Amino acid sequence: MKQTILVTGASSGFGLMVATQLCKQGHTVIGTSRNPEKHQLPFKMLALDIADDNSVKDFGKELFKHISQIDLLINNAGYYLSGLAEETTIEQGRQQFETNFWGTIKLTNVLLPYFRKQRFGKIITVGSIMGLLNVPDASYYGASKHALEGYFKSLRFELNEFNIKVAMVEPMGFKTNLLHSSVTAETKINDYDSYRNKVSAFANDLFTNAPEPTPVINTIMKLVENKNPKFSHPVGKGASVFLAIQLFAYKAFESSVIKKINNYKSN
Repeated sequence: MKQTILVTGASSGFGLMVATQLCKQGHTVIGTSRNPEKHQLPFKMLALDIADDNSVKDFGKELFKHISQIDLLINNAGYYLSGLAEETTIEQGRQQFETNFWGTIKLTNVLLPYFRKQRFGKIITVGSIMGLLNVPDASYYGASKHALEGYFKSLRFELNEFNIKVAMVEPMGFKTNLLHSSVTAETKINDYDSYRNKVSAFANDLFTNAPEPTPVINTIMKLVENKNPKFSHPVGKGASVFLAIQLFAYKAFESSVIKKINNYKSN
């Protein structure tokens, strides 16, 4: 069945790939970007900055000039803030949450009345494996993704009586533009110099050798068709093993991360 689907952050990365695939399948796709005029894509693009309250409010009005109903919301917009916790300013942390967490929630809240009125719909949110576990150099990013997990777990219960389904996708590291478009911590503390270099080498290695994002796209596409999806969908080689170790043998998980980072030489 063809659906009307909104995909946020559809100008690059997972959002672009998913929106393009959905469009090829004949779905009516609306994508969002802060600067939609810069992108020539096979689906309709509307302006949205989820970190801007006025932009989110205006978008809710604009969207339904182009569609009469919405079947599915795919929350994908966000960015990656890297940096050691103490070296990341509180303002940077707030900005991370304004986009990744609050922006996602504000947009979802704008659309919930429409979903409730029609008594059906689906909300798929692209989180991260770092919303289920976390590693160094990603304290605020991981925290924002953990927050999304908690919010949407609760929302899933609350929307059940309205036949509105809620699911999360939690990718491990895959090749996208996430690292290239990331923001880094503004300050440097000398005590962390050696460790920072090791963690940076560790992170660069992970992203450089990351696999293609096909499994993530396939997972989202299956969720689009699934009428009653489960909540959590970790994606990536070894994801279930990492989560099990972290849950039942956290010390072993922690030790393995520390050992791997210490294997990198400090510059």
